Amino acid sequence: MRPSTLRVLNRAAELTRQNRLTEAMLIAEPVILTADFDEGEEIRRWLVDHVTDFTGENHQDSKELP
Repeated sequence: MRPSTLRVLNRAAELTRQNRLTEAMLIAEPVILTADFDEGEEIRRWLVDHVTDFTGENHQDSKELP
C-alpha cells in the first residue's frame, strides 16, 4: 500500500473516533475508489485488521467483561 494511502486511512480512523464520520469519508473515499485491484485488497485487509482504530475500542477487553 502506498504511504499516502496509509496516511489517509489513519487520518480517517482518527476522524471517526472524534465522531467526524462525514469528514473521514470525504478523505478516504477518493483514495479507496482510485486504488487498483492489488491496493484495494491491501486496503480491505488493513480495514479488517484495524477496525478498533476506527471505534477506539479494544475487543479483547470487552470479551473479558462479565
